[in-house]
Amino acid sequence: MVAFGSKYPYAFPLWFGPFVCFLNIHHPDYAKTILASTEPKDDFAYRFIKEWIGDGLLVSHGQKWFRHRRLLTPGFHYDVLKPYVKLMSDSANTMLNKWEKYSETGETFELFEHVSLMTLDSILKCAFSYNSNCQTAGGTNAYIQSVYELSNLINLRFRTFPYHNDLIFHLSPHGFRFRKACRVAQNHTAEVIRKRKDELKEEKELDRIEAKRYLDFLDILLCARDENNQGLSDEAIRAEVDTFMFEGHDTTASGISFLLYCMACHPEHQQMCREEISQVLDGKNTVGWEDLSKIPYTTMCIKESLRLYPPVPGMARNTTKPITFFDGRTIPAGSLVGTSVYGIHRNATVWENPNVFDPLRFLPENVSSRSPHAFVPFSAGPRNCIGQTFAMNEMKAVIALVLQRYELIEDSKWKPKIIPRLVLRSLNG
Repeated sequence: MVAFGSKYPYAFPLWFGPFVCFLNIHHPDYAKTILASTEPKDDFAYRFIKEWIGDGLLVSHGQKWFRHRRLLTPGFHYDVLKPYVKLMSDSANTMLNKWEKYSETGETFELFEHVSLMTLDSILKCAFSYNSNCQTAGGTNAYIQSVYELSNLINLRFRTFPYHNDLIFHLSPHGFRFRKACRVAQNHTAEVIRKRKDELKEEKELDRIEAKRYLDFLDILLCARDENNQGLSDEAIRAEVDTFMFEGHDTTASGISFLLYCMACHPEHQQMCREEISQVLDGKNTVGWEDLSKIPYTTMCIKESLRLYPPVPGMARNTTKPITFFDGRTIPAGSLVGTSVYGIHRNATVWENPNVFDPLRFLPENVSSRSPHAFVPFSAGPRNCIGQTFAMNEMKAVIALVLQRYELIEDSKWKPKIIPRLVLRSLNG
């Protein structure tokens, strides 16, 4: 993708077989036009996700998307996010305690699984007030395994043309595995909703909610009402819980894993972050809301890691009307348009030495000289990521606690083999 990008300045057509063509965008000025629109996600790639996460905020469009987005936005108000920082710290500390054994022996270990369990623990505690002990329970976590399986199978289905036919996929062994993994993932979320509904039935639990200092995301989902006093249907609630359970842990797991990898590869930046963090935390083993704004250098390192390794490497839209770009070129209605976040972030016409890790790109004076669409790890425009503050807070809290306690060293024998699944992953960890 990056090599094609250096050959074609703004965009190039990407063919999947003889029939399906995406216009693949990898320049901020083109991305600005498509991301500023409310065009729906494409019904080609995202259709395969719907069986799993339903018609939630990620894939819905039109009035339904608009209504849900409006109903869910209060769930990400900073008053709601504030108490989450302590819960995130607790989850991170559980993970760091497990790392003691590696620091004693100095053996190499694979991060992604540890971090996935930690971010799942966090989203369950924060958004659903659900204590799962998923980090300390032995063995592999069934939900995390099902998310891995679903990500791989959805990607495989996208790349295997006959599998686009529902019947052929349904009858295939991969279709069987997909349905099995779907059941595991959906049972996990159904259990979380069921438990909360049982609690709400008991009168005394209503007082508990009022006594609880903060509303969580599930409270807001269950109590949301529009101007006609209509709430969300059970099916809509299930779709949003499936969506946020996946989006709220898998994307941040990718972001945090690659961030820790970047820190290990660049000990000089790691040390500067550590000094900044030590000064702010001053010996505390938990991060407070007010600490998050006091670590500017660490924040620049997080952004640079998100530039090089964006957790969501691309998005796709389906145009409902003709769209004209800034240079006068037009695409007709019914076109598939891919925005390659990875391609934009490594575009040599936008970023000097794009493959070099340099946090100073994010100094205010450097940011102001670039297009705001040159850096879009959370997308941009009306369909940007509703959870971006949650994600940034989690990344800051986790990196602060990790660097305060450990020094990360790269094992130079292992280089990640990067692949885009639903999120950015590495084949060999």
